[in-house]
Amino acid sequence: MELITYLVKPGELTLKKGNRKYFEKTLKGNLASLFKYSLSKEESKDKKLKAELPIIIMRQGRFYVECKKEAAEKTENALDKIIGIAGWAKTICCEKNEKDILNACVEEAKLLWEKGARTFKIEARRTDKSFNLDSYEIRCKAGAAVKEAIPSFEVNVVKPQAVIEVEIREKAYIYGITRKGRRGLPVGTAGKGMLLLSGGIDSPVAGYLMACRGMKIEALYFHAWPYTSDEALKKTRGLAEQLASYNLGINFHVINFMDVEIRIKERAPLEWRTVLLRMAMMECAEKLAHRQKCKCLINGESLSQVASQTIENISCTQLNIKLPVLRPLIGMNKEEIIAIAENIGTYKTSILPYDDLCTLFSPPHPVIKGSTKEAQELYCELEMEELLMEALKITESEFIFPKPWHRQP
Repeated sequence: MELITYLVKPGELTLKKGNRKYFEKTLKGNLASLFKYSLSKEESKDKKLKAELPIIIMRQGRFYVECKKEAAEKTENALDKIIGIAGWAKTICCEKNEKDILNACVEEAKLLWEKGARTFKIEARRTDKSFNLDSYEIRCKAGAAVKEAIPSFEVNVVKPQAVIEVEIREKAYIYGITRKGRRGLPVGTAGKGMLLLSGGIDSPVAGYLMACRGMKIEALYFHAWPYTSDEALKKTRGLAEQLASYNLGINFHVINFMDVEIRIKERAPLEWRTVLLRMAMMECAEKLAHRQKCKCLINGESLSQVASQTIENISCTQLNIKLPVLRPLIGMNKEEIIAIAENIGTYKTSILPYDDLCTLFSPPHPVIKGSTKEAQELYCELEMEELLMEALKITESEFIFPKPWHRQP
């Protein structure tokens, strides 16, 4: 049976000193969960298949993942999604003897040459000081072996097109193609937050960025059928599904806000509708967050991107909120946000032409710099408490499982 080994480099968690074991244990558990989720419902009932899931080993600041050759694609897709690692590489694992190590370096060099690299260097790290060659000697001998096998492959130690890494630990690990990880902290190490998920570009990116800080995310979408279409709901659920792969699954909540929207249309000044609607959303989201034991709210607001996101209007929308409101996009521009959306695979879904509640009911000339005093007076006149409690009673919730084996475009 042919086994493939992947060397996984932890990222920021290596700086945690006394708490490092907790972060490493969480990361290992997260990896195991993603591998488990790679099985379909039918496959998960097969004990043999469950026993053949990739094996995760922790040693000396490194994780090693071993899997069968036929499971390589699913394993690599999971490693692409997992948050908390700096990088990973498909690795040749061999015994600690000079011949095997040099042969492995030549094998990696041939793969790099085939991929178009024409200059290289060798990097070596020897944590096992009993090995007969030091790091400098390993670099010299491995470089010479590669040059002998591929004479046209030039050494360039300053700006090489390829780097072949040799790590001497309990065994020798040799790899030449390292994939960049998503870095950050393992999901679940920083509590849980409630994400206000719209169908737009920004809020999924906000959720992803907070997951990268170790926060477990739940998602809330405000629906108002027939004002907002079923297609808009499906679109937002699709965004939640894409976030689920990074978040180890996600609780997706849907609240029907039609009665709230009607109340605002009937009683509120036209220019205040968006701000008052967002005040109601924030209050309702906080109530749900308490119920779900979330410690904060998360939204995709970016300062002054739209009328409701001026500093004055942001102050209005959180008037009645006691939980912290996290806004990871607050200082980002649209180009930066779009780049992340494209990277995580949510952008193409976000731009589908189905409007959310805030977009549909945005007035032609909204208030730009709302007074908090006026906002509170107008909001009190709406008498929202009973409507919000009724909306919460019929919240629809489902857990969306991650699908790490689906590559994002």
